[in-house]
Amino acid sequence: MIIKSVNLETVCGVRSVLPENNKPEIAFAGKSNVGKSSLINSLVNRKSLAKTSSQPGKTQTINYYNINDALYFVDLPGYGFAKTSAVLREQWGKMVDRYLMSSKQLKVIFLLVDIRHEPSQNDKQMYEWMVYHGFDPVIIATKLDKIKRSQINKHIKMIKDGIGAGPETKIFPFSSLTKQGKDEIWEYIEAVCGLSDDRQQEY
Repeated sequence: MIIKSVNLETVCGVRSVLPENNKPEIAFAGKSNVGKSSLINSLVNRKSLAKTSSQPGKTQTINYYNINDALYFVDLPGYGFAKTSAVLREQWGKMVDRYLMSSKQLKVIFLLVDIRHEPSQNDKQMYEWMVYHGFDPVIIATKLDKIKRSQINKHIKMIKDGIGAGPETKIFPFSSLTKQGKDEIWEYIEAVCGLSDDRQQEY
């Protein structure tokens, strides 16, 4: 897909009414500081569209990014940040649940997991919740550049086993630094959104 226009169209807080969009939505979920913002920026060729931070818990809203007026990237609040209050964490959880259960245009959920480590309890719970409610989450294993190439297959197996994923579960290793995995992720997005006819890939 040739990225012609990208803009942050809608920002929803805890009490916001979620928009009823008429274009495909791609959701990004993951624990705080796993690299959701960096992934989104990489996919749309922008340096700071989605705000990145070394401080976990930066994304506290649901952010809708309009891509080419053809689809939406939906950045969900990061989960599992211990320094936030229990009340706030509960509110964030309800907000994410509300989006996932109400969106009529959701085509796929990308669940981001750090490839360096075994999935956390929060990762497992999020994956199990998605599967229980009939979703088929696709895992993106971030921070690929932090491990050796010879370790990739071992770590992918560690993530699949640790999160309880079946053999059919798709997993894309990805690095926001080297952009490895970016083309494969875009090809998948194009396919699930019915945009596969646009083969001029100038990401």
